Amino acid sequence: MARSEQDLLSTEIVNRGIDSSGPNAGSLTFSVRVRRRLPDFLQSVNLKYVKLGYHYLINHGIYLATIPVLVLVFRVEVGSLGREELWKKLWEDACYDLATVLSFFAVFVFTVSVYSMSRPRSIYLIDFACYRPNDDLKVTREQFIELARTSGKFDEASLEFQKRILKSSGIGDETYVPKALMSNENCATMKEGRLEASAVMFGALDELFEKTRIRPKDVGVLVVNCSIFNPTPSLSAMIINHYKMRGNILSYNLGGMGCSAGIIALDLARDMLQANPNNYAVVVSTEMVGYNWYPGRDRSMLVPNCFFRMGCSAVLLSNRRRDYRRAKYRLEHLVRTHKGADDRSFRSIYQEEDEQGFKGLKVSKDLMEIGGDALKTNITTLGPLVLPFSEQLLFFVTSIWRHFFGGDNSKASLSPSSKPYIPAYKLAFEHFCVHAASKTVLDELQKNLELSKKNMEASRMTLHRFGNTSSSSIWYELSYLEAKERVKRGDRIRQIAFGSGFKCNSVVWRSMRRVRKPSRNNPWLDCIDRDPVAPN
Repeated sequence: MARSEQDLLSTEIVNRGIDSSGPNAGSLTFSVRVRRRLPDFLQSVNLKYVKLGYHYLINHGIYLATIPVLVLVFRVEVGSLGREELWKKLWEDACYDLATVLSFFAVFVFTVSVYSMSRPRSIYLIDFACYRPNDDLKVTREQFIELARTSGKFDEASLEFQKRILKSSGIGDETYVPKALMSNENCATMKEGRLEASAVMFGALDELFEKTRIRPKDVGVLVVNCSIFNPTPSLSAMIINHYKMRGNILSYNLGGMGCSAGIIALDLARDMLQANPNNYAVVVSTEMVGYNWYPGRDRSMLVPNCFFRMGCSAVLLSNRRRDYRRAKYRLEHLVRTHKGADDRSFRSIYQEEDEQGFKGLKVSKDLMEIGGDALKTNITTLGPLVLPFSEQLLFFVTSIWRHFFGGDNSKASLSPSSKPYIPAYKLAFEHFCVHAASKTVLDELQKNLELSKKNMEASRMTLHRFGNTSSSSIWYELSYLEAKERVKRGDRIRQIAFGSGFKCNSVVWRSMRRVRKPSRNNPWLDCIDRDPVAPN
């Protein structure tokens, strides 16, 4: 086996207890579990992905080359003339050739007008809201296991497995589950799904409209994303009916797109705002925990039960220039990566029935490796758009050098001096909001992206306090940063999300002003003074 392949594997000795049958009955048995780690994608950047991003730099290279030359020529021509001589020359030329001056002025005005009308409109984030359920829905990890036990749907082995998963999950004792999970009845029904959807969506939207003082009828675009629960009428129709929104609203309902669907919904809302001037757009991101509850015994399907918790976010976007002063953030970049053409990536998170006929989400053991490959593509595409020019130049030169003069790759990999230059992505952003999927995912991302504990603090605290709230988790993380008063004017925030398919999406925001600690309508207000805590 090649050295690079061995580096991706980790081994673990598992105590399987006392064997009750077979030749080893009555004795302790052990097994060796081999797992794949997240690949060190920063050390294996593929040149073809670099080209996708560096075309942006190359396309603008002509300006970097010609502007200094033009400035130099202008300086030489004008520098020899005094101020009085310059004005005299300009006045004489204007008098003798007034038609040329007027024509030039008309062309200049026309060019500026065309440029102003054709350039993409700035998209502003006015404000956002994150739903916090009532305290009667709060459960500890012990209570969660007890609820699963009293439901009578799990055997002791399944309960023990879920208990081990929760112990190392990074989830705390203050997460929320719907009431349907607290009963012995079937919670995966349309009725319970609609009740949970109404609670979380309307709770987040009520708070959003209160914070922004926007009437529901003022909203021109509505995008709702929920991966698993997709009733008829749709969730977007439920919102329109509840708030009595206007009849010509552009509404969209995204389903089956996983935890990264929130950024996909932002992308759709951005496109709609580009095509419809002077408008507001609302993006609602959520997931129904009760409807996705798996009552079977397949361990790969039991994992989502342990991580997913109640949550919802609502975001108000605007393309109105007059909203510049009241907006919190401006949308800078949005990059989407889809690995669905690969069969392993496509089936890494797959909804199907188990042997007992129970429906659930099956999570592949290769998910970490697949997610790492998607993230590698995403960051190498986004990098040239956000990295300082010095970092881009060093990275580009070293990549070209290794590509043409690297020699034998197998020998080069053993030489420390032959390692590629790794751009300092921390220089491009002040804050990171990484989808709070699990403690293992966050650990691997922190290691491979070389992020500090403070960079990952918002993600870890969100996982600990609220669990995995699917596509809305990145907004709970931004709420955490705001509650800590860490967002300053000009700061750049990168949100990263992963989802089934397999997808990795990133969005970059720039803060328009310093965000003060909110006095109300923030899900962290009751615990922000004691955070960060040390997750289990």
